[in-house]
Amino acid sequence: MEKNTEQRYTILVADDSDMNRFMLRNMLEESYDIIEAEDGLQAVELLQKQDTEISLVLLDIVMPNLDGFGVLAAMNKNQWIESTPVIMISAENTQSYIERAYELGVTDYISRPFDVMVVRQRVINTIMLYAKQKRLVGMVADQIYQKEKSNNLMISILSHIVEFRNAESGLHVIHIQTMTEILLKCLAGKTNKYKLDREKINLISMASALHDVGKIAIPTEVLNKPGRLTKEEFEVIKQHPVYGADMLRDVPGQGEPLVKYAYEICRWHHERYDGRGYPDGLAGEEIPISAQVVALADVYDALTSERVYKPAFTHEKALEMITNNECGTFQPLLLECLMESGDEIRQEMELHSLGRSDQHALESVAAELLQHKELSTTDRTMRLLEHERIKYQFYAAMSQEVQFEFTLDPLMLRISKLGAQRLGLEETIADPADNIQVLKIFGAENLAQLTQAVRATTPEEPVAHYECEILIGGQLRWSRVICRSMWSEEDAPEYTGVIGKVLDIHDERTRMIELEHRASHDSLTGLLNHGAAQEEIQMMLDGAVNKEFAMAIVDLDHFKQINDQRGHIFGDQVLKYMAQKLSQSIRRGDIAARVGGDEFLIFLACNDNLETVVDRIFHSICGEYQGIPLSLSMGIARSDSGDRTYEGLLHQADQALYAVKRQGRGHYRFHDSTMDEMLSVLSPIESSGRLKPQQTEEEHV
Repeated sequence: MEKNTEQRYTILVADDSDMNRFMLRNMLEESYDIIEAEDGLQAVELLQKQDTEISLVLLDIVMPNLDGFGVLAAMNKNQWIESTPVIMISAENTQSYIERAYELGVTDYISRPFDVMVVRQRVINTIMLYAKQKRLVGMVADQIYQKEKSNNLMISILSHIVEFRNAESGLHVIHIQTMTEILLKCLAGKTNKYKLDREKINLISMASALHDVGKIAIPTEVLNKPGRLTKEEFEVIKQHPVYGADMLRDVPGQGEPLVKYAYEICRWHHERYDGRGYPDGLAGEEIPISAQVVALADVYDALTSERVYKPAFTHEKALEMITNNECGTFQPLLLECLMESGDEIRQEMELHSLGRSDQHALESVAAELLQHKELSTTDRTMRLLEHERIKYQFYAAMSQEVQFEFTLDPLMLRISKLGAQRLGLEETIADPADNIQVLKIFGAENLAQLTQAVRATTPEEPVAHYECEILIGGQLRWSRVICRSMWSEEDAPEYTGVIGKVLDIHDERTRMIELEHRASHDSLTGLLNHGAAQEEIQMMLDGAVNKEFAMAIVDLDHFKQINDQRGHIFGDQVLKYMAQKLSQSIRRGDIAARVGGDEFLIFLACNDNLETVVDRIFHSICGEYQGIPLSLSMGIARSDSGDRTYEGLLHQADQALYAVKRQGRGHYRFHDSTMDEMLSVLSPIESSGRLKPQQTEEEHV
C-alpha cells in the first residue's frame, strides 16, 4: 500500500463552546489536524508553544479569561499574525466588531450560523494562499542569502589573494573587518553625526576587506621586501590606495553603497586627521568616516601582528603608540572608542577564526528579511529557531530557574513549563496582579515592591533585582528575582513588559543569616556581642536625634569566686541565667548585650520614669541561682548629659560602675559630674580604644 506523504496542516480552533468546537472539528478533521482551546488564554499558550506548526486559527470573539480581540492583540504583539492567518467565526455581526477584527489582522470573518461548505472552502483557500506565500518567501530569502553569500565570498577571495601575494597570515582582513565593526558600533553609541545604522555598519565592515586591493598592482619584490624600504620603494608602496581606487572606479554598480564605501576606504585609509597622510593629504572630516575607522583598525593590526620587518607589539603597547600619535593622528572620538573597546578588541583578535565572514552574510540576510514585513520565517530559520528553543529548554531545566515573561498588552504572565510546575501555577496567566494564586505565592507587598523596582528601570539601565520570600511547595523560601524591562523601539520608548527569572537562594540566604547571627551574637548567652551592640546603638543615636537614651553596664559581683567554688560549667550556667533575666526585663526595641566575661550592657530609650525602670531591671536580676546569691553592680549614663556618642556614653557608664565598686558593690548609680575624674572598673570591657585600668589591692575581687 502506498504511503500518503501529503502534508497535513494544523488548525487551532479557539471557542469556549464545546458544541462549536465539536462542529468545526467534525467538518475539518478528515483533512486537517485539529487542536482546541477553550478560551483566549489557552489559545495564546498554544500559539506560544506551537506557533510555527499552526497553519490557521479559527477564532471566536466572546470567550472567558481573554476574548478573541485579546488573542489578536497578542498575535500582533508577538508578530504571529504575520505568518499565521486567522478566520474569525462569531455570532457578533455588528459593524464595529467586524471592523475591529480586520484592523487587528484577521484574514476573513464568518458569521454564525454558517454554511459547512463555505467554512470548508474558505479554510482551504486561506491555507493554500499562505502556503504559496511561504514558498515564495523561501525562494526570495534563498536568493537574498545567496546574493549576500556570493558578495562576501568574492570579497573574501579577492582580499585573501592580496594577502597571499603580500605574504601575510590571511587573518589581516578578518581582523580589519572585526575591529571596524566594533569601532563603528561604539561610535554609533556616541554620536548620530554619521547616521551609523546596522545596515551601514555591516556594509562598511564588508567593504573594509578591500582596503589593500591596490597592492595587487605593486611589484612583488617591493611588496615583500624583507628589509627596510628605500625612499623610492616607499613611494611605490604609497601608490596602492590610488591603484585600488582606480580599480573600483571601473566596476559595475557605482551607485551601490557597498562600492561607494569600498572606494572611500581604498583611496583614503592612509589619510590622517591632521592632514599628514597620503595620497591626497585630506584632513579632519574631509576624510570619510569609513576610511577613518579602517585606517585606525589597519594601524592597530599592523602593530599587533608580526611583519617581515618587525615583531608583534602587545595590545597595551599598540594602544600606547596610537594614543601618543606615533602612527599618525586620529579623530579624538575614534580614539575614545578604541580605548573603551580595548578589552573587546583584544578578546576578538585572540579568539577569532576564519569562519567569521559567514557571520556577516547571515546578519545581512536577517537584516534584509526584517526590513520586508511581508516575508515570514523560512525553513532555514525555522531549524535555527527550533535549535535555539531546545537549547533554551535544556539550560532552563538544568538551572532549576523559574523563567517568566510579562506583557502589558495583552496583560499576561507566561511562565516556563518547569517554573509553572515548581510554583504550582498555570503556564499562562491573564492579569496576574489580581490572580489569587499569584498573590498567595508572591504576596501583595512583594509584588508591589517588585513592580516599583521594574518601573524604576530605563531603556539605558533596564535590569532590576529583588529578593524576597515566596511560597514554594508550601514553604516560604528566599528567592532572587532578576528581570529586564522591555521597551518599544520608537524615538520615545514606552515600557511594554518584562522578562526575567526567579532563583532559589534559600539555602544560601539561610547560611548567610546564620553566619551573620554567629558573627553578631555571643555564642554562650545568645545576646548581641560587643561589636554588634555598638553598631546598633550608634545607629539608634544617629537616627533619633530628638530622643534621649540611657546606657547601663551590669557587672556580676564576685563571679571569680563562683567559678572557683562551683566550676566553670556552673559559671557558664549563671551567665546564661543572667542573660535570660536581662532579656526578659527590657522592652521591645531596647538592647541587651554581653560585652565582657561577666559584664553586660543595656541600652534603652529614656522616659519620665527612667529611675523606676532601672530599679525594676536591677531588682529583677538580683536574687539567687541554685542556692548561690547573685549580687550586681550597675552604672548608668544618660544621653542628655551632652555626649551622644557610643564611646562617650560607655565611658560615663563605666565611671558610674567604678563609683559603685568603690562604695562596696551591690547597687547602681547614675553618672554625674563628680565621677568625671574616676578611672574605669576592675574588669575591663573589651572595647577598642579603651585602656585596662590600674587596680588597687583593695579593689581586687
